[in-house]
Amino acid sequence: MKRAIRLAALAAALACGSAHAAEVKVKIGVLSDMSSLYADIGGPGSVAAAKLAIADFTKDHPDVKVELISGDHQNKPDVGSQIANQWFDVENVDMIIDVPNSGVALAVSQVAANKNKLFIVSGAAASDLTGPKCNANTIHWTYDTWMLSNGTATAMVKNGGDTWFFLTADYAFGHALERDAGAVVEKNGGKVVGKVRVPLNTNDFSSFLLQAQSSKAKVIGLANAGGDTINSIKQAAEFGIVKGGQKLAGLLVFASDVNALGLPTAQGLSLTETWYWDQNDANRAWTKRWQVERNATGKYPTMIHAGVYSGILHYLKARAELGGSPDGKTVTAKMKEMPTDDVLFGKGTIRADGRKIHPAYLFEVKTPAESKYPGDFYNVRATIPADEAFRPLKDGGCPLVSG
Repeated sequence: MKRAIRLAALAAALACGSAHAAEVKVKIGVLSDMSSLYADIGGPGSVAAAKLAIADFTKDHPDVKVELISGDHQNKPDVGSQIANQWFDVENVDMIIDVPNSGVALAVSQVAANKNKLFIVSGAAASDLTGPKCNANTIHWTYDTWMLSNGTATAMVKNGGDTWFFLTADYAFGHALERDAGAVVEKNGGKVVGKVRVPLNTNDFSSFLLQAQSSKAKVIGLANAGGDTINSIKQAAEFGIVKGGQKLAGLLVFASDVNALGLPTAQGLSLTETWYWDQNDANRAWTKRWQVERNATGKYPTMIHAGVYSGILHYLKARAELGGSPDGKTVTAKMKEMPTDDVLFGKGTIRADGRKIHPAYLFEVKTPAESKYPGDFYNVRATIPADEAFRPLKDGGCPLVSG
């Protein structure tokens, strides 16, 4: 009898030991703009999306223990770098995600490479992250400036908008968006007749809009985002720019921007996104969960939030398969090797340059009469297949890509 008890105790101990050995511990940092012009497109909404992803994954993988922290980069590359270094060196963070600000994202990408950790970009747009500035520790998830330009600028030039003037946020993101959109305009037979650089987080766009108006360009391209996009569109309406015959091209517009602007002001805007909350039943169901987690009835998640959820799920799948405590390059390679598949973005892949591939959609903002319920913002004008939505691998100049 005593021998049987001892054997049972030994078996239990071995089982506990084996379960303990299989446990995977992960620490994720959501680095975002928590308080300024990009707080609605990322910020607390990205933290809510991360919590949903972790809950959904760990429900079926109880041996994966995930800790989540968050921080505010204040749209300053030096602050973002400082937080990333602190998280990687002192707080044992394995992966950083989000970072809506391309200047900050480029800096954090370099820190991740130096520390051999992982950075998943959901919030920033600069296509240089998978171009000349790519590295083996960064994955660019949701969208980028090439994709935005390819969708919106191509459609507008083909519909007669063949002269452009750019209002450009004066930092890495705006410059990349202006560059990529300008190239698309010219490739399709259009012409860029002028541009003006605008300081980040500007309240008064009047002098810049007057320059755009006097240029007589058929299209004013808004190479900005978040609060800057909202302010420039509102003030353009006050100046009667659209009524005067010029069109606004929102090169990066989110559902949260349309919600803030209201349909009477935003109606008719063309824009490109990779995810929209009201596109299908799965997105609508997830949005309800996000609104509860975010405690934000009347707010709508953006494609950045969806990208945070999707990116974390795929990351956790890779960590669960690898087990242990692999370094950043090993996890990145595993994520590229595995096909992506989740309820929000469906099936996709991650290329050698770190670019996540999925379809994009050209939308047009509805008129108030067309909208049937709160949040019913868009008409779908075109679906851009995954193999056409993003810059061809060979054209990016990423040093990870041979040939």
